[in-house]
Amino acid sequence: MVNPEKPIQPFVVKLTGINNAMLRSAPKFYEVAKRIIEITEDCIVVAHNASFDYRILRTEFNRLGYDYIKPTLCTVELSQKLIPGQASYSLGKLVRSLGIPVTDRHRASGDAMATVKLFKMLLAKDVEKEILISLIKAEIKKGLSPKLLDIVESMPSKTGIYYIHNEKGDLIYIGKSRNIKKRINQHFTGTSGKSKKIQRDVFAVTYEVTGSELIALLKESEEIKINKPVYNTAQRKSIFQWALYQEKDENGYMTLKVLKADGRKKEITSFSSIQEGKNMLFKVTSEYHLCQKLNGLYETQNGCFQHKIKECNGACLGKELPETYNERVAEFIQNASFENNNMVIIDRGRSVDERSAVLIENGIYKGYCFFDLNYQVNNIEILKNIIIPMQNNRDTKTIIQGYLRKNKVMKIITF
Repeated sequence: MVNPEKPIQPFVVKLTGINNAMLRSAPKFYEVAKRIIEITEDCIVVAHNASFDYRILRTEFNRLGYDYIKPTLCTVELSQKLIPGQASYSLGKLVRSLGIPVTDRHRASGDAMATVKLFKMLLAKDVEKEILISLIKAEIKKGLSPKLLDIVESMPSKTGIYYIHNEKGDLIYIGKSRNIKKRINQHFTGTSGKSKKIQRDVFAVTYEVTGSELIALLKESEEIKINKPVYNTAQRKSIFQWALYQEKDENGYMTLKVLKADGRKKEITSFSSIQEGKNMLFKVTSEYHLCQKLNGLYETQNGCFQHKIKECNGACLGKELPETYNERVAEFIQNASFENNNMVIIDRGRSVDERSAVLIENGIYKGYCFFDLNYQVNNIEILKNIIIPMQNNRDTKTIIQGYLRKNKVMKIITF
């Protein structure tokens, strides 16, 4: 608290709960002015209705003969752009509708923490990265040119997505990693053609910690397609060039085949390489007691090897009815896809007391969010308010399927 050196108006006392007695021993502005300058050095003032807060700061510093100039970001303006259609954009009503917890309303700590959480949500919703790019351009105007080592040292050793910018502030590469610092260091020490181009052109690196590797994968895929960074050429199109299809053979058995992806056919899932697809098909064939010969994994004129060790029920020799065999194939397909499913995938968040959620509704990927209160996930309407909308496409479906196939998540809630 700061002593304003004049009585507080009654309506302010009623609004904030702060009275004159509470401020009597508080420091005066000139006593904290130097500290404010120190803690805001090279910073951007982020506030809800930033022009009001910034004007107050400028006025108080002007009285001390100091010209306090800082770039600002207003979470009211950003919210109106990135979260349109809200009934109110006042801080209290807005964070309540978004499921953001807030305590000590109209007090510095309570409002500041709520604004921080709102700003993090806005950064996540800004898929075109207009906020980050504007900040990078502000740094360029100041004439900063950080060395590669300084950039690496400023990176966190956490899971998330990172953005490499050139001296114009443009995005030249987007990537994800379970250890952002380690991955950036690899870019800066690599000897490949792409690494050398990045080392030559990089001016700054920004990042977003996600905690969840699944969210990092989904964000990377979407943001590369939206922003089209010059050094992400391979990922601008789908990286999943192979797919798993079901086909019925002449004897009525449903077979599974890994083939070159064909948009005219309905695929079960897709892969970035044929080897990844065959590895999965071997695993599925074993788990569901299917036949390696029927699935094209074992060439023989007789029964497959799996039949000899009693892991195949003899479909390759006609010893199992097609109807019985096909039931297990159908069971696999049902488990492998989330068509028409409604579920929330819960996993780790950005901090120990936070969780992440990925929403699938009617088999369609809707987006993701972070939460630290159970009611935000258990109440589907609140969840929909805080979800950062994302594109649903073939790649997102494959990313989610592949991640759930290879990794354990905290839990999956169906509704």
